[in-house]
Amino acid sequence: MRKTFTENDWRDDPWFKNLCKAIVACKTEKQAADFLRDIGTLTELQAWSERLDIARRIVQGETYRSITENTGASTTTVTRVARFLQNGSGYLRVLNTHRHPRHAQRGEKMVS
Repeated sequence: MRKTFTENDWRDDPWFKNLCKAIVACKTEKQAADFLRDIGTLTELQAWSERLDIARRIVQGETYRSITENTGASTTTVTRVARFLQNGSGYLRVLNTHRHPRHAQRGEKMVS
């Protein structure tokens, strides 16, 4: 029988816990990239990367319409990311602790 994550149990699932441990075990960006490429298709990697960029743009105050026009992302994807920014705990934590390369070059923090 195929496993299905639910909103109530996904975080406690042993498969998901092992995935998180494997990601955290990566010591360099290259190791993380290699690992993610081994477990994800290029389409999945692009979708994850796009969503993170959309989250950064929302936090910086870019309008949903502008994000859609500038990234090619669907309005559904943009609003889904916005919903997780409001109700989730992962995006903001990541955005607050990592600088986007464009901002890091200027010495700016991405999110204050």
